[in-house]
Amino acid sequence: LLFLWSITVSIFGIGGLLGSSGSRYLTVKYGKKKCLLCNNLLMIVAASIMGCSKIAQSFEMILIGRFMCGISAGLCVPLHHQYVGEISPRKLRGFANSTSSFFWSLGKVVGQISGQRELLGSQSLWPMLMASCGLPALVQLVTLPFFPESPPYLLMHKGDQEGCKKAIRQLWGEGHHQAEIDDIMKEKATMKNTKILSVLELMKEPAFRWQLYMIVILTATVQLCGINAV
Repeated sequence: LLFLWSITVSIFGIGGLLGSSGSRYLTVKYGKKKCLLCNNLLMIVAASIMGCSKIAQSFEMILIGRFMCGISAGLCVPLHHQYVGEISPRKLRGFANSTSSFFWSLGKVVGQISGQRELLGSQSLWPMLMASCGLPALVQLVTLPFFPESPPYLLMHKGDQEGCKKAIRQLWGEGHHQAEIDDIMKEKATMKNTKILSVLELMKEPAFRWQLYMIVILTATVQLCGINAV
């Protein structure tokens, strides 16, 4: 029993690893907006499976749901940061990216508070707690279609300059945005001469060794700094 519940907890991380590994391929092929929309559907399905596990008397449904949640979270983190940063005007880009981390931590706090026995962590209400992760996904699924695709994606990967201008006007209002479009074109020209490394190539590259060590140490120790309590 301990082994089964340990797998149920840890399989979220395994799903997250798979989801984040495939995020780059999916975003280049389908675009960030479409990936986020499909990702919301995946999270809603996962939430439904976990929410119905008690009625079905199946712990396997919790296991499957947790794995799907992990894949969805692994896809969502890089996708959301990139999309929010790319649709934000330059002067608000840093602020917009920082809000992603803020709401990520806030969501964890809300989950931990909701999981108390006095709230949704009771014997009768825990299926609702498991299914609650589908609520933010549902909100985004309903609202995201009103937003355009990322302007850099339209210009850099699709070559759609008119679509890029239309998306910029929709996001930032009417005005002269040629400077932003020129910046995207410069980035596109730079990317042509830049080799994209795979995860394995990155780990083998000596030039990035110390940066990689720093990221691994920071990520591993962030759980010890009390961020959830804060």
